Order: sequence, then C-alpha cells, then structure tokens
Amino acid sequence: MLAAGELLEWNEFAGHKYGTPLEPVRQRVASGEPTLLEIDLNGARQVRAAMNDDALLVFLKPPSWEELVRRLNRRGTEPPDVVEHRLDVARAELAAADEFDVTLVNTSVRDVGRQLVTLINTDR
Repeated sequence: MLAAGELLEWNEFAGHKYGTPLEPVRQRVASGEPTLLEIDLNGARQVRAAMNDDALLVFLKPPSWEELVRRLNRRGTEPPDVVEHRLDVARAELAAADEFDVTLVNTSVRDVGRQLVTLINTDR
C-alpha cells in the first residue's frame, strides 16, 4: 500500500511500518462522516499535506511538562532509557503544537474525550 500511494499517512516504529489507508478516509470525509485518527506528529503532517482544509488537526497537550514526566514515570512499564527517549520525542512534539488547528489540554481522559466529541459534532 505504501509503494502504491494508498496510505494517507504512515510511519515506521520498532522495525514495522504502520499507516492509515487513504480511500476509506476519503470516502468518510466525502460522505460528511466525522473521522478521528490517533496519529503522531509525522502522521499529522502527512494528513495536513494530503487533506489540507478537509482535516482539523487537534494537538493533545499535557497540563505541564512536570505532569507528563510524572505520568510516564508512574506507569513503571518502561526502563529509564525508553522514558527518556519518549520525553525527547515529547519535546519535539510540543515544539510543533502551533502546526495544529486546536490544542486541548489533557487533564483527564474524560474531559479531553468530551472536548473531542464536541469538536467532532461542531460544524466548522
């Protein structure tokens, strides 16, 4: 699909390639059906380039840097070097927040979920 140009966005992670097929997204957008993609910064940039005004890019931002560090460390699921790598990635992502149309502060899953549903259901 990648070689054939059939992906809206794609990325490589842990030696595997992942992506979002283009045609189903185009069909949903054409029918007026809201479509939500959970993707990284690289994917968001690819979506912006491909969809331009047909995409509303939403950046989920932590309440603070300290809270992000606390959340990552509290999980206890990753060794310190992996946490540090994730924080390096987060620094780059936070620096790119102005590339997005809307920024939501992720204070809680419930709150940010409600805000996303409101955005999806609001005519732009």
